[in-house]
Amino acid sequence: MCIFVFERMLSKKAKYAIKALVYLAKRKDNSPVRISILSKEEKIPRKFLEAILLELRKNGILASKMGISGGYYLLKQPKDISLTTVIRLMDGPIAMVSCASLNFYQKCDDCTDEKSCGIRDVFRDLRIASLHILSNNSIADLLKREKKLGRRGAGAKKKV
Repeated sequence: MCIFVFERMLSKKAKYAIKALVYLAKRKDNSPVRISILSKEEKIPRKFLEAILLELRKNGILASKMGISGGYYLLKQPKDISLTTVIRLMDGPIAMVSCASLNFYQKCDDCTDEKSCGIRDVFRDLRIASLHILSNNSIADLLKREKKLGRRGAGAKKKV
């Protein structure tokens, strides 16, 4: 049986990357946004945000423009940026244990027989379910959810 430490959560890096992409996706004209503005409005530490945006640019999700009207803007359509892509770029594997990973597989040092390991089997199921949800949700889907949740929240406030 595998022995492992379970500590997998969405990192701040991945969360901030998603927040930044949602912010940029809300801009109807896709005009460039300065790091200082994005950092202030989304409450993301500037230096951390710079590294995140550079990584997203390097991977073809964002582009940048120099000059007075410069900044970062989306290179891809929000509907074409899956949460799986962003999380893998920022955090690596989706699987919580390496022996259950699809793209980052590593044999478990503590396991004597992977084929009969119940822990691995459960975490493979979890990886499959997570991949299904994250792959089928994009930055555009998050925008739709925010609108829907905002309407619910506004309606709830009016009823009180």
